[in-house]
Amino acid sequence: MIRVLLADDHAVMRSGFRMILEAGGDVTVVGEAATGAEAVTLASELHPDVVCMDVQMPDMDGLEATRRIVADPDVTAAVLVVTTFDRDDYVFEALQAGASGFLLKNAGAEELGNAVRVVASGDALLAPEVTRRVIERFAGSPSDASGTPLPTPTGSSAIVPELTEREREVLRLLAQAYSNAEIAAELFIGDATVKTHVSNLLAKLGARDRVAAVVYAHRHGLA
Repeated sequence: MIRVLLADDHAVMRSGFRMILEAGGDVTVVGEAATGAEAVTLASELHPDVVCMDVQMPDMDGLEATRRIVADPDVTAAVLVVTTFDRDDYVFEALQAGASGFLLKNAGAEELGNAVRVVASGDALLAPEVTRRVIERFAGSPSDASGTPLPTPTGSSAIVPELTEREREVLRLLAQAYSNAEIAAELFIGDATVKTHVSNLLAKLGARDRVAAVVYAHRHGLA
């Protein structure tokens, strides 16, 4: 069972998420928090696998709560930030906070369940709409979404030779917001092999995370 902590200041939203997630049979909601401070405390006490984190909450917002949860060495939960489209600027800040996934609140029930399973498995996930917003904002910038400088070769040819054909395929699918499991299915390879390719291409591109790699791919015409 995947253990989930729900953090949202709207009780109706938490109830809806609980109903959707537990309907799948492989997820159990172990706790609910109405504030960011509660989320931090419950994450430490309940040891969930995933925290579904709202951004705008009283007492402490979801961004600060995410930073504290990710920084706590005794907490292993992955944080899935659930945000609204018109406040996607919070998503950019959450990249630096260490969130593992980003989903819009208008996502369907199946998307929410899939997102929780993806981040619980150790993968990262960006909603396609969020990916596009990140690309639009940062593709022309010399830094990634968290403000970390990206490599700036003189042209795409400077990096293409460093990637194997398989790594290019994996990067192209990452840029289309595929999860590791979806990449594995698309390329008929194992999940562990995908993780190895992702780690290798991140190292070669000098990208600190998948989001930076996606921005890099679009900037250099590799997507």
